[in-house]
Amino acid sequence: MGDARLTQRLIALARRLSRAPQCSFPQSLDGADLKIGYRFSDNPTVDTDGVLSPHIGQTLDRMGQVPVVLAVQDTTEFNLSHLPATEGLGYGTGHNLRGFMMHSVLAVTPEGLPLGVPGMKTSIRPPDEFGKGQSRKQRTISDKESVKWLEGLEHLSALKGHCPETHIVGVCDREGDVYDVFVAERPTGVDWLVRAGRNRSVAHPEKYLWETIAAAPVPGRTELQIPGPGRTIARTAGLALRCAPVRLRPPRYRRHKGLPDIDVFANHAIEEDVAESLEPLEWMLLTSVRTRTHEDVLEHLAWYARRWTIESWHRVLRSGCRVEAPQFGNLERFVRATALFAVISWRILYATLLARLDGDLPCEVLLQRVEWRALYCRMHGTTKLPPQPPSLAQVVLWIARLGGYLARKHDRPPGPTVIWRGFFALHEVTAMYRILRQNE
Repeated sequence: MGDARLTQRLIALARRLSRAPQCSFPQSLDGADLKIGYRFSDNPTVDTDGVLSPHIGQTLDRMGQVPVVLAVQDTTEFNLSHLPATEGLGYGTGHNLRGFMMHSVLAVTPEGLPLGVPGMKTSIRPPDEFGKGQSRKQRTISDKESVKWLEGLEHLSALKGHCPETHIVGVCDREGDVYDVFVAERPTGVDWLVRAGRNRSVAHPEKYLWETIAAAPVPGRTELQIPGPGRTIARTAGLALRCAPVRLRPPRYRRHKGLPDIDVFANHAIEEDVAESLEPLEWMLLTSVRTRTHEDVLEHLAWYARRWTIESWHRVLRSGCRVEAPQFGNLERFVRATALFAVISWRILYATLLARLDGDLPCEVLLQRVEWRALYCRMHGTTKLPPQPPSLAQVVLWIARLGGYLARKHDRPPGPTVIWRGFFALHEVTAMYRILRQNE
């Protein structure tokens, strides 16, 4: 952060808050630590970039160790309507009358492991702009809220130099279907994958995207199991897969501005033979990544499926860390706290998913020695420690059980909710363990 003392305070504050992320500052901190917490949130020299800088550096290191990284972009909204005295807020969507927005990038491996948060930006919708959405066609991209998707791609292009051997693919949902993103310049090794949100005009005989891909041959089919309650399967959907290179044309109202046509690849999956009472599953993905075969389509569908990882991260941030609950008083304090809790919530999600993907790792990749020892004694009702540290999968299961996970035979693997509850309980267990062992 450019100030060694401020950086040390940030690290100490993050360590203490991570032990009980769902608690308020007075519940998580006491005495001098509480004063440090409030001074930190009031410090005008602290910004989001400064808070995230050490974490981004470590994230880039992890990104550089894998061949492909899915950089998932998404926006979440924080509703602070219950805090009428909070200053500096904007209007939201639906019933969220007062709050702020956060657009972020979460780096995820194709296997689903979140590597970190390489970018995050908060913003508000100024109250005096409420109701001006109808004029969006007259505004340039830089004056629209959708510029965030273009800025996200530019941010990935800037990060590429730190991990030159890694293929970075920006992944967005239908809100990211922005023509400016498709035509933007980007370095080799940076691509995008977007779920189509509109039936765009194309330079093909069929004239429109959906009609063009419907005329393409079916190179293969696949099946997708739709989960039901517990570990049951509600139904098995049969999907027809199609892919084709398509030339998109710019929106009609912008063609006079000289925007070029752009060649992209369309990936399409649609459910066949579906019951009349059900709506067929369908995905139309546009990408700059070359797509020619049935296997390519399956790979890109799997990449898009990882977009839900950022939804899980947002859920931990909002519900686990409860960033909407504190009464900070103004937007700047909320933004600083949100940046700090973004890293804490990533750690919770990382622990949850790493245990599923590589559970044989030693638990000390996640917990300090005193933490896993306290956890072991608590779960086994003993003071005798094992000769070797337990595995990561085992300690995460114990943490989940502290958080209320029942670990029944047919239960799904523990999710972030029980993990963050378990971390809170582990904090109390470890504190008591330290007291009882302080004379040893």
